[in-house]
Amino acid sequence: MSDNGQPEGADRRDYSPTHGERENVLAYLRNYRITFEMKCEGLDAEQLARRSVPPSTLSLLGLVRHLAKVEHSWNRRVLQGHPEIPLLYRTESDRDADFNGAVPDPAVVEEAWASWRREVAAADAWIDQDTDWDRTVRVHDDEIEVRDVMVHLVEEYARHVGHADLLRECIDGRTGQ
Repeated sequence: MSDNGQPEGADRRDYSPTHGERENVLAYLRNYRITFEMKCEGLDAEQLARRSVPPSTLSLLGLVRHLAKVEHSWNRRVLQGHPEIPLLYRTESDRDADFNGAVPDPAVVEEAWASWRREVAAADAWIDQDTDWDRTVRVHDDEIEVRDVMVHLVEEYARHVGHADLLRECIDGRTGQ
């Protein structure tokens, strides 16, 4: 164990040098995804669903569900051009179903991780074939470049990995990855 209570050698991120915008952005996205997953490792359903501070619904499990929704929305609805596909973990009556439905049930945890992994794999497969980052996609009433979507995903993960870091520290004191 290291000084921060983390297993030695647990860091699976890739710090190899990158060359060019696409490779750099994708490396950051991949490393933030890995870091997020590492933040949640070894926790049970109750710990993952534990809320931060009332009245917030923020929890690690909520973040797993939220990031699955983010991956799904940006990849399938925006990059692939299928805005008609319903959002994950969101209904007309509950816009925050990703967090509100994050309950301490092992089946909910299993489904959330399966959903996140499925959406990450689908996003990776799509972006591997989409090499034109100058291509524009429609977001609401604007046309934006694919690169803007990819940088936004990095920003989304960076923000939520920060949340995950604080949530994990409150659960068991673990800091770092």
